[in-house]
Amino acid sequence: MPVVPVTSLDDPRLADYAHATDVALKKARGTEHGLYLAESLLVMQRALAAGHVPRSVLALGTSGTEALEALRASGHPDVPVFVGPGELLAELTGYLLHRGLIASMNRPALPTADELLDRTEAQRIVVVENVVDPTNVGAIFRSAGSIGADAVLVTPRCSDPFYRRAIRVSMGTVLQVPWTRTDDWPQLEHTLHARGFEVAALALTPDAVSLREYSPPARVALVLGTEGEGLTPEALAASDVRVQIPMLHGIDSLNVAAASAVAMWAVSG
Repeated sequence: MPVVPVTSLDDPRLADYAHATDVALKKARGTEHGLYLAESLLVMQRALAAGHVPRSVLALGTSGTEALEALRASGHPDVPVFVGPGELLAELTGYLLHRGLIASMNRPALPTADELLDRTEAQRIVVVENVVDPTNVGAIFRSAGSIGADAVLVTPRCSDPFYRRAIRVSMGTVLQVPWTRTDDWPQLEHTLHARGFEVAALALTPDAVSLREYSPPARVALVLGTEGEGLTPEALAASDVRVQIPMLHGIDSLNVAAASAVAMWAVSG
């Protein structure tokens, strides 16, 4: 298992970590679908368990040994692990490796929404429409993973769940919960209704039903809207029912990530 000491930053194999933006990684040359970065041993292990293929690892001290063990256990003994001092690695990446290591992973091919829903036999799913903050996307995925959504669908203008911050905030659940990008409405509406999902839009509308009173059917798709503006008119038009979280003290709504946890728990049965 190759350990490569980092004594300078001239090795071209370190380019994946050289102040690389998420957008640049997504378009990385020589890759089929781009790259993403997995921070910490736990997140890397979750990526490996999901079948994602590593390209290299950048590690501090003993974290390199842990990375080697994880790579060997997952059948990737030949992936290089670059090990160096914290100051030099921070100069390379632009940030301190507080979690010990970071792995460059090949992005997997995403299935279509039809393929994902058929493969997972999902009953409870979350549709994330146009949420632009990676922190919120990561928090929604963490709630989905912990409370029990079977799958997550993200619309074309939603922030990328493979962005480094989204993966970090989700604690790697972005790599565990089945998800994919969808077509826009009304194709998404057709996909959901064809599989018997009731589309429940989380929205502050006069006709919205309190989640305390809502009785979800066997299959429900909970739709969450972007920060500030909420759901688009197209999403509301596609919904079968509109639901809202009952609030107190004149407060009308929660942050979308917090609202996702409450709403998912309410429809989880």
